[in-house]
Amino acid sequence: MSIIEEAVRKSAERHARQAATDPLRSQSRLRRVPPPPVDTSQAQRFQPIALDKAALHDNFILPQLQDAGALRAYKILRTRVLRRLEANQWHSFAVTGVTAGEGKTLTAVNLAMALAQDVNTWVALIDLDLQRPRVAEYLGMRSTRGEKGLSDYLQGNATFENIVYQPELERLAVIPNFSPMLNASETLTSPRMSELMQALDAETPRRILIFDMPPVLAADDVLAFAPQIDGLLLVVAEGTTDRNSLRRAKEVLAEMNLLGVVLNRSAERLDAAYYSYSYAQR
Repeated sequence: MSIIEEAVRKSAERHARQAATDPLRSQSRLRRVPPPPVDTSQAQRFQPIALDKAALHDNFILPQLQDAGALRAYKILRTRVLRRLEANQWHSFAVTGVTAGEGKTLTAVNLAMALAQDVNTWVALIDLDLQRPRVAEYLGMRSTRGEKGLSDYLQGNATFENIVYQPELERLAVIPNFSPMLNASETLTSPRMSELMQALDAETPRRILIFDMPPVLAADDVLAFAPQIDGLLLVVAEGTTDRNSLRRAKEVLAEMNLLGVVLNRSAERLDAAYYSYSYAQR
């Protein structure tokens, strides 16, 4: 995966240059200040929903994930992501892949779950793969009683409160999408999408926003939406992501903030991890 290593190296060099011109930012890495207590008194309560435990188990989703190595790996991923977000004062990122079938939705869902298990972290998971929404399916959420989703909101047929759901995990909010949409990239730059982002940013406590998005080579959605988020988490899969596609994706993402790269489905399994992760070091 030399292309990944090259992307990581360049990102590390960029952050090193930023540190050289910002001494205070560099010094902050030498000590970690505990976060202040989170005031939850103003936290909005959304529509409660019970997730399908059988679906969580079948789809390898926390907290029904039984593999001890995978659980440790997601905790490691959580910690690395939190540190990168804190260091850069970022609060939103998209999880994307290079091509289909690399596990980007699984990564987005489990990372959101893992982050929300941290007592100081509030998270919103938004299904922004408008053409092939899968978050609801992974969580076992079905629109059987007329529940509204993201597409309803973007089309003006639902309010913000209508589309946000709160599972048993208190600090997690989920915005599913039950119906595919055409003209996805145009919708992502619409005034209605801007209103959604404003509503999410206004939440108290402030949430980390995780957007599950299409692969970068499958649509222009990530490019269209990139100005509205802080960074990208790229998922690639050993045995699935080919070198040429990875090279093309690297060119597409060259001007975007890379939060990190997740190498999924590695053939090398260690006791400490089910997945292998590669991150751009600061």
